[in-house]
Amino acid sequence: MKKKVLSLVLAALLILSSFSFAFATDNIETTRITIIHTNDTHARLMGTDNEIGFAKIATIIKETKEINPNTLVLDAGDTLHGMPIVNISKGENALKVLSAAGYDYMTIGNHDFNYGQERLLELKGMSEVEMLSANVLNENGESLFTPYAIKEIGGVKIGIFGLTTPETAYKTSPSNVVGLTFADSIEISKKMVEELKDQTDIIIALAHIGLDESSVITSQQIAESVEGIDIIIDGHSHTVLDEGLLVNNTLITQAGEHGKSLGFVNIDLQNGQIASKTAELVSAQAVRETAEDPEIVELLEEINESNKETFSKVVASTDIFLDGVRENVRTKETNLGNLSADAVRAAADSDIGFVNGGNIRISLEVGDITFGQLAELFPFGNTVQVKKITGEDLIKVLEHSVSGYPAAQGGFLHVSGMSFEFDPSMEAGSRVIEVTVGDSPLNKGTEYTVAINDFLGIGGDGFTMFEKYPIYGEVGTYEEVFAEYLNTNGTKGSEVSGRITVKETVVEDPVPVEPVEPAPVEPAPVEPVEPVPAEVIYIVVPGDVLWKIAEQYSTTWEELANYNNLANPHLILPSQTLKIPSK
Repeated sequence: MKKKVLSLVLAALLILSSFSFAFATDNIETTRITIIHTNDTHARLMGTDNEIGFAKIATIIKETKEINPNTLVLDAGDTLHGMPIVNISKGENALKVLSAAGYDYMTIGNHDFNYGQERLLELKGMSEVEMLSANVLNENGESLFTPYAIKEIGGVKIGIFGLTTPETAYKTSPSNVVGLTFADSIEISKKMVEELKDQTDIIIALAHIGLDESSVITSQQIAESVEGIDIIIDGHSHTVLDEGLLVNNTLITQAGEHGKSLGFVNIDLQNGQIASKTAELVSAQAVRETAEDPEIVELLEEINESNKETFSKVVASTDIFLDGVRENVRTKETNLGNLSADAVRAAADSDIGFVNGGNIRISLEVGDITFGQLAELFPFGNTVQVKKITGEDLIKVLEHSVSGYPAAQGGFLHVSGMSFEFDPSMEAGSRVIEVTVGDSPLNKGTEYTVAINDFLGIGGDGFTMFEKYPIYGEVGTYEEVFAEYLNTNGTKGSEVSGRITVKETVVEDPVPVEPVEPAPVEPAPVEPVEPVPAEVIYIVVPGDVLWKIAEQYSTTWEELANYNNLANPHLILPSQTLKIPSK
């Protein structure tokens, strides 16, 4: 039954209305190339209700190749780091799974450098999935990875070149990329197309570049500037492109994040020329009945068994839900952000503690906390260090922290030992209004001790103002200091209390105009209009139930259910948006 369900999904994706995958009629030879692609899985090897998992992905790959042998499988980066199951092996476990699942090529994402370039080159040497990137250059200006590959499938020659975001220079720890240059993605793409166009029928950019407007370069800009790229299999921005994005005859595709969707591209060629190209995503829900590939299941069981003893050790506990939802920790104060910043400040005995939102990767439910959960919460292995910096530079730090607001950014800082207010209506760089350190206003000329992680300390996330200051002291890793603080102090004082406040925009009343006396008119009766209450937008986090949310806002779950037209008030999902009328 499971295989039948999957085959129906694949048939809908791969079916050809009046021609098969390669045949000739009326002197027209037609061939279909299918590409299966993933991006930004961040080491999510195991499946969940919302994530497909590689055991199912492997089944889909095998069944797709049965339907169409002309199938290519690609990954667009940020694959080798993120979850404890992979981090403990420094990336090797992810490569084992990708290879067994049937992947052909991958490109390098910024987080794939998180173990350092030396380790990444070791992984490259042991990987059966070829790593491609044309714009990562060493000190001699040579490519660190294979720039491109040409693969012939069904008589069709496909050129695939890799691209890595130049943001890698600061979106991994800068120490991981010392001596490396990330060459201009547009110029490198032009060079790749020039080299491949006479050798291939299809040109694919396998790119960890993204579509975020705040990025240094986007895949859309590449498509607009470079002629001759047929497909960009993209990553980095975690964008969901259900049917792709066509830009300058280049089809850009991206499948969101964490394996929540699997991407499919179908390219039809007639007599060697591209006749059509389409993109579609398959969600985890669409393949929930798909059988897991037994080979991958066995491999994952072996990996988990080898990790079990270390990960299952209980190291702390919490009496409240600790909010680490991505959209929250990258835009606003949360209790988990506060607790994390308090922990690093306490461990360093510093005036101020900072934790960047991009370093907080999960929420923590009430109860025991294992080493595995802490490794998942803080997956980067960062150590806490202390620097003395001036109040003047502290303001620059805070300005950089809120420069992208309201966009969710990993560089958004959670704070301890201080509070500040900012005005998002002002230009970035001039938003911070008021800063208090301890009980006193910040003094620009005073030096303050600041606890940060080693990533921020060497300019990570663009915080270059930290670089010039020497390390004043070092303590343990995030996991260690967090567990110790939680065991000693519990969660007291971590509640959201206004450490970071956003100034509300005030609309001034218009200048009064002298009224003109109108001719008396008998007014028509008007029915009274019930005022519409202002709304609060609430994002559901794991562990939420409707009655608890209602209690926070002095209302009832029945009222919330009616107000939001919830078909099933007992089923609310993480990241779901609820509207709450103000009282």
